[in-house]
Amino acid sequence: MDQSVLTALLLSFLAGAATSVGGALAFVIKKENLSVLSLGLGFSAGVMIYVSFMEILPQATHSLSALYGDKPGAWMSTGIFFAGVVIAWLIDTLLPSHHVEEHTLDKSAKLKHLGMFTALALAIHNFPEGLATFMASMQDATLGVSIAVAVAIHNIPEGVAVALPVYHSTGSRSKAFWYSAGSGMAEPVGAVLGFFLLRSVLHDAAFGVMFALIAGIMIYIALDELLPTAHEYGDGHKVIWGVLGGMMIMALSLLLF
Repeated sequence: MDQSVLTALLLSFLAGAATSVGGALAFVIKKENLSVLSLGLGFSAGVMIYVSFMEILPQATHSLSALYGDKPGAWMSTGIFFAGVVIAWLIDTLLPSHHVEEHTLDKSAKLKHLGMFTALALAIHNFPEGLATFMASMQDATLGVSIAVAVAIHNIPEGVAVALPVYHSTGSRSKAFWYSAGSGMAEPVGAVLGFFLLRSVLHDAAFGVMFALIAGIMIYIALDELLPTAHEYGDGHKVIWGVLGGMMIMALSLLLF
């Protein structure tokens, strides 16, 4: 296994492990004080949106156009991008809602049930994120680091979302922590499976297809998961500044590196 594969797997693991940070924060941050996380969620959404449209999708188009011609390559990457959106939507619609509702917070049984379903839902959501981080890192280590950081940032509040209901329903710090940490481990699992299933077809066409799919999946995650959750925890202006900050940092990183 060469260095690029090990680096890609490590980045996927570190991004997934960020949910355990959120699990730990759940013990010291009260839910009513979670508004500070809206800035981080907006930042992560901004990074994902910018890098998807300005780096990942153009790379997909370039790879496919080099093989099939400019116009066919552009049509293919665009179609596969929207296929990625649909795939993410299908995954999302097949899962139970994992949003914490205020009126359930005083009912221990419902909270525990919610925490378990949240962990399951996020584990499935994190699977394609791990694959995205892995594939991006295989193609470009700098891009892989950028995506890993964005994923890690939004995995922290996801860890909080899992740990809060479990902790407040059971009173067990260990259960809350391990539920949140376990949901994030779907990312390195996605990376490992991606490597073993795709290593025989890791050529320009495969990278083009996977990058277009990844861009679609990331846009869906940003628009359907990150931004709505960010608005739940903070005001709209804070979210917008977070989004713009994420875009600016991502733009600078791409220009500098």
